[in-house]
Amino acid sequence: MEFSPERLDRFARQIVIPEVGGAGQFTLAQAHVALVGLGGIGSPALQYLAGAGIGRLTLIDDGKVELGNLHRQTIYSERDIGHGKVVAASRWLATFDHKLTLTLHDRRIDAESAPGMIAGADLVLDGTDTFATRLAVADACVAESVPLLSAAVGRFQGQVGAFAGHLPDQACYRCYVGDAFDADDCDTCAEDGMLGAMAGWAGTLAALQAVRLLVAPAMGEPQWSTLHLLDGLAPSMRSFRVAKDPGCRTCGAAGEDVS
Repeated sequence: MEFSPERLDRFARQIVIPEVGGAGQFTLAQAHVALVGLGGIGSPALQYLAGAGIGRLTLIDDGKVELGNLHRQTIYSERDIGHGKVVAASRWLATFDHKLTLTLHDRRIDAESAPGMIAGADLVLDGTDTFATRLAVADACVAESVPLLSAAVGRFQGQVGAFAGHLPDQACYRCYVGDAFDADDCDTCAEDGMLGAMAGWAGTLAALQAVRLLVAPAMGEPQWSTLHLLDGLAPSMRSFRVAKDPGCRTCGAAGEDVS
């Protein structure tokens, strides 16, 4: 693959970074990222993934744009209200970079549909807002051997974690949260509140981590099983590792096929 003069000019300030370079930019252009959720996290993440030159994007969201989304979901405008988020996001991408390849899913992702929606992706970035959906996506990632970036945010707190539970020595997202949240019983930003810039911080960090993972180890080790916690009031960030749970029904011994 060769970059045209136009593409070289577009990504020149990224290619000149030693940790990216031409090889890294080529890797990004060949990469396929599935973005689950096009809300407060998914919107800024999508902008920076597209800006980085990720060549293929799968967009997954069954929601419609609402007026209350606009303070944090940065790819939408008033004209998008009432339209499906996947359609509105694809319109934004078409005007931003028409050379990107898109796959669109405007139906709800769940335990049954998740494997097919993410199949073939090099990385899944999940920015959804219920534990049931996150766990369905996380379980599918393990089943399909696809790395997962899971991001969440509320009020002034956020978290971004990289999981590769399909690897024998790495935790999955279920190792972190357990089995108690498989039902849709967690609070949402409509109930707890959301500072728009906080969602932007979590979304842009998730996009940065996606680029790091795709060009690793040039930008550092992947940091699998590591969760970064964001505090917007301090502001500060701290990190810790999630231990693999041998009894995890998704990636541990309890989930293995012993037949």
